[in-house]
Amino acid sequence: MSERLTVAGPSAQMGFRGRQNLFIKASKRRAAFRRLAHGFCLLVALGVAAGTGVQAHAAAAQPATVDPALRRALVAAVQESATFSNRFEAEVWLMDMSTRLARQMPDVGRRMALLKTVHAEATRAGLDPQIVLSLIQVESAFQRFAVSSAGAMGLMQVMPFWIDEIGRPDDNLFDMRTNLRYGCTILAHYLDRENGDLTRALARYNGSTGRTVYSDRVLAALRRHWRTD
Repeated sequence: MSERLTVAGPSAQMGFRGRQNLFIKASKRRAAFRRLAHGFCLLVALGVAAGTGVQAHAAAAQPATVDPALRRALVAAVQESATFSNRFEAEVWLMDMSTRLARQMPDVGRRMALLKTVHAEATRAGLDPQIVLSLIQVESAFQRFAVSSAGAMGLMQVMPFWIDEIGRPDDNLFDMRTNLRYGCTILAHYLDRENGDLTRALARYNGSTGRTVYSDRVLAALRRHWRTD
C-alpha cells in the first residue's frame, strides 16, 4: 500500500525544507506500516499453523535416529535443479491448477511462481505434483511463513533440524524452493521406504506412523481440490 503526500492550502506555500520534512514523516509512516503488515502476516501464518491440530508434527517430525539414506537424499537434492521435461503439458497443468488455487492465493504472479516450483520440485523427486499441493493445503494452507507449535517451518512444514543435519545451516526454510525441495525429498524417501503406500508414507512424513488421520486429510484434499483424473 502506498501513501500519497498531498500538499494543499497553506501547506502549498511551504518552502523546500518544510516539504522535505513532510516527505520524511510520510516515509517513516510507510516504513512503520510495512513493519506492522509483515508482523501481522507472520501472526496469521502462525495462527494457521497452530490451529490445524496435526501440524505439531510435520516433515517432518524429528526422528529418534536420522535415516542415513534420507540424509544422503537431501544432500543430493539441494545440489540439483529441475525444469519442466514437457513444457506443453506443464503449462496446461499450470493453468488448471492456477484456477483451483486462485481463491487461496489471489495474486496471479505469486500463484504461478508457486505452482511452477511445486511442479518442478515434485517432478524432480518423482512425486505427483497434486499430492504435494494437497499436502501443502493441509500443512500450511499455502502460508509461506507458517510455523507450527513444534517449530516446523514453511509451506511443507519442514523441521529446521534438517538444515544442520545435512550441513547446510544457511538454508532458509521460508524460501519457497528450498522448502519444497526439502519437503518433496523427504516425502519421496518415505514413499520409497513404504513401497509406494502413500497412506503410510504420509503418516511417516507427519510423524504419526500407525495412524491415518493426517493421511486421510491429505487424501481428502487431493480428491476434493486437486485430482485431475
